[in-house]
Parts: sequence; structure tokens; C-alpha cells
Amino acid sequence: MTGPSVLPTGTQYLAHSMRLPAPTALPAPGRVPRVARLLALAHKLAGLLQPGIVGDYTTLARLGQVSRARITQIMNLLHLAPDIQEEILFLPRTKRGRDPLQLRHLQPLAQVLDWRGQHALWHKLLTQKYPRLRTESPGGSATDEVTDERLRP
Repeated sequence: MTGPSVLPTGTQYLAHSMRLPAPTALPAPGRVPRVARLLALAHKLAGLLQPGIVGDYTTLARLGQVSRARITQIMNLLHLAPDIQEEILFLPRTKRGRDPLQLRHLQPLAQVLDWRGQHALWHKLLTQKYPRLRTESPGGSATDEVTDERLRP
């Protein structure tokens, strides 16, 4: 029989329980586009507003140390069609330089109430900003990165 086992206590236990497993693969090169991060933030903020954890946009702005107008711009991303939001979240990583798609490009889309109209504008915007992406018909949410110029339609 072995001796008594010693359990970590106090801060040792906290440090032990907070250890993360070793990553199995390296993250993809590049960075997640800013609009994807802002859309994720909009969903997080909506999750704070819905149950009443945070009262209003003014409180969010004060907590985030930004203007109310900036909070409105971010929250307007939630007016986009769900499949457009999904495509934004899965845009290819930016490897260098500026992100091709910026929040200011999406603001006019969010103002369109009809999702079919949003899709038409979205596909036009995608062909301008991400010419190497090919999208399915409006309403389809899959995007495939074309790696060979000869394969582009």
C-alpha cells in the first residue's frame, strides 16, 4: 500500500485546476478578420442585454470605453441574415496587411431589411473584397477558397 495521497490546497489547487491541456496542433497562420471578431462581440453583448445583465447601449458603451455610436455600429451586425453572419465568422484569416472586409463595408448591408437584398449586396461585396472566394447561390452559406486560378469560373 502506498502512503496517503496529498491533494493540492488553496492557491495550489486553483493553479492546478486552471491548467489547460497541451495544444495538439498549431493555430492557422494569420489573424481572424476584425469584422468576425466584432460580430462575435455583438453576439456576446446581445447575450448580456437579453437577460438584463446590462441595461442598455449606454451602459455597454461606458463599460467598453467606447461611444454609444460605436456600440450601435457593432450591434447592427446582428441585423445581417444568419447565413451571412456565418460566412463572416468563417472568413479566411488575414495573413498580412489590412483586412479586405471592414465594418464600414457591412453597414449598408445591415440597413437592408430584406434578406434577399442583403444576399445580393453580400455576394457583390465578396467578389470585390475576396475575389479568390467562390460562393454558392444566394441563400447558400458555403464558401470555398479557390487555390488555382484555372479553377475559377
